[in-house]
Amino acid sequence: MHEKNVQYAGKKLDKAKKAIIMIHGRGGTSDNMLSLTDYLDLRGFAILAPQATRNTWYPYSFLVPQKQNQPWLDSAIDLIGELVNDITLSGIPKEKIFISGFSQGACLSLEFAARNPDRYGGIIAFTGGLIGDKISDDQYQGDFHQTPVFIGTSDPDPHIPVERAKRSEEILRKLNANTTLNIYKNLGHVISFEQLDTVNTLFFAK
Repeated sequence: MHEKNVQYAGKKLDKAKKAIIMIHGRGGTSDNMLSLTDYLDLRGFAILAPQATRNTWYPYSFLVPQKQNQPWLDSAIDLIGELVNDITLSGIPKEKIFISGFSQGACLSLEFAARNPDRYGGIIAFTGGLIGDKISDDQYQGDFHQTPVFIGTSDPDPHIPVERAKRSEEILRKLNANTTLNIYKNLGHVISFEQLDTVNTLFFAK
């Protein structure tokens, strides 16, 4: 399963007032996510970037039945939960914790949040959707208390169907998340400067 292998940047947890967990995509690294700190206004943040075993959070597509990606999927979700717990134990409340990811990491961010809805600082999904061959309202219970959620994706995207991004946003909104879904025509499977600017405006321009 996934070991707790985390790179830290920004302020130390015991000195920070806010924290962000940054989750890489399939085949990526924690360094990939930390490179985004050059473009996101994370001044004053403790930054945590976990590294997946063999660079992959779960082995198959996020669109297969969840059981096919076990036990890796649950291990990854447990790891994110452990990091959230570490952050809260340091004195930073959940409403000051942000969870972000790209691609497979975006899917993991959304799935963790949907399984554990609460008032977070924000959930940021650069190209992702909820995990499983089918997703439905009755899979997830709880209240986000208007946590802001951003999902950005391309139309088309080679890995993330637009309809899955739309359905994921709908489910999270029904759980009382304050959702923003931006669909970019022919963007490709990348994080664009436009997405980064939007995230800075929605979450960090305060």
